[in-house]
Amino acid sequence: MNTTQARFRPLDPGRIKAPGFHHDGGGLYLQVREGRGDFSRSWVFRYTRQGKARIMGLGPLDTIGLADARHKAREARKLLLEGIDPIDERDARRTAQRIEKATTMTFRQCAEAYIAAHQAGWKNPKHAAQWPATLAEYVYPFFGGLPVQAVDVGLVMKAIEPIWATKPETASRVRGRIESVLDWAKARGYREGENPARWRGHLENLLPKRSKVRRVEHHAALPYAEIGAFIAELHEQVGTSAHALEFTILTAGRTGEVLGAKWSEINLADCLWIVPAERMKAAKEHRVPLSGAALAILGEPGTPGDYVFPGGSNGRPLSNMSMLMLLRRMGRSALTVHGFRSTFMDWATERTTFPAEMRDMALAHTVSDKVEAAYRRGDLFERRMEMMAAWAQFCAGSEGAKVVPLRARG
Repeated sequence: MNTTQARFRPLDPGRIKAPGFHHDGGGLYLQVREGRGDFSRSWVFRYTRQGKARIMGLGPLDTIGLADARHKAREARKLLLEGIDPIDERDARRTAQRIEKATTMTFRQCAEAYIAAHQAGWKNPKHAAQWPATLAEYVYPFFGGLPVQAVDVGLVMKAIEPIWATKPETASRVRGRIESVLDWAKARGYREGENPARWRGHLENLLPKRSKVRRVEHHAALPYAEIGAFIAELHEQVGTSAHALEFTILTAGRTGEVLGAKWSEINLADCLWIVPAERMKAAKEHRVPLSGAALAILGEPGTPGDYVFPGGSNGRPLSNMSMLMLLRRMGRSALTVHGFRSTFMDWATERTTFPAEMRDMALAHTVSDKVEAAYRRGDLFERRMEMMAAWAQFCAGSEGAKVVPLRARG
């Protein structure tokens, strides 16, 4: 072996045990330190920058092999050739990574922040509860823990495609919620680019329309011809839930509107119940005429701040499930509370001549401002009172309520 071959003989780190720096060439050294009965060995890159000697650690020998150490040393020499200090560059990169990690939010964190920011504006408690529940069930398992910036079309499809055919309504809502969270994240600077959950012009090209998947399943409703017998059966039940359900039927109200009703909203003298805008689905105040049967259920007024249908001594209203559980106890599990609104609509449409707009107003459906303004110039409340009284008579089994004649308007 000549002198040149000996000078460039590859370093065998496994055989080096003497403390100190052992040169491999090009600034790469194996640093050996004597410890408690043993030696520690690690790679370092030694260089001079602006007249100052510097040592850059490259990692321990038991983790970084010789080939990797030489590669790291070569990358450091390239930086020096470009006039960049490798230690300063590494420190700057690590700092940037720490900052990025500190400012990166996962999809779940963004969703929770979105919910917290918007929850106060959600009037319906059930709607507010569905947001975190549906995301936890259908979204978080796929990409809840990933950075929100990493969410793409493939991940969105993984979440919603499995339920698009079997639960189209739920899938559509989940898609919309993902879209809202991603829009929020973009506005807050946590992600960039297009929204992969957008429907129009995007996912509509990848998924079939909901109407093509299967028919929408409506709330199970009782045929209006059977409402009299049902009310008679309901009168055999005892408890607040039975009273609340009958009141719901007679007023054609929604579950949340009835259960959240307080005595401050009831005007017994004027036979009127005013549901405030903040408790209405359309966020508009709703005036409900109270028939004699509805007033009889209410009885004597309570304290204004108290609920009309309390759930017990805790001062809270009945639970959202109370009336549904009552239906099950009655052996009517095929029915839903919301379905009685359809029963009312079918009766009003097929057995009366009340205008469709008036029926929609009774159900607090959105109608055009022009139609509402036209009706409010006349006797809207009185005519609605007439309609609700006729409905109460029909529910009581009165033969005279089968047809409701209307006088021609002058």
